[in-house]
Amino acid sequence: MSFTIDKHFCGDVLVDSAVFVEAKKCAMEAYEIEQALITKKYCCKDELEVVKGQDKLKRTSFEDLKFDQQVVVTTFAYNYNLFFESLPKQVIPHKDYSPPNLVIDIHVLDQVFII
Repeated sequence: MSFTIDKHFCGDVLVDSAVFVEAKKCAMEAYEIEQALITKKYCCKDELEVVKGQDKLKRTSFEDLKFDQQVVVTTFAYNYNLFFESLPKQVIPHKDYSPPNLVIDIHVLDQVFII
């Protein structure tokens, strides 16, 4: 994987650095652009650093593996699939049961409380 790092310096001070996107510019940049037209000096600068990734990858097939390695890979794949088997659907017998209407709260009426 390759990626880029964008850095914005104002003078010698690092203002912002960003990965994959453009770095935010400082507030002085608009002023510096006007000054650069007059004096041809510009204190802000941008640096773009590219980090190269690995270009050559070694690809191996299943047949290139030794017999012991093939057995381990096959056993792991088989057991991994069995690990995620779903449980049988459970029947909930009281799913459609509605409780009776509460006419009087017996516990409060008799002053019986669980402590």
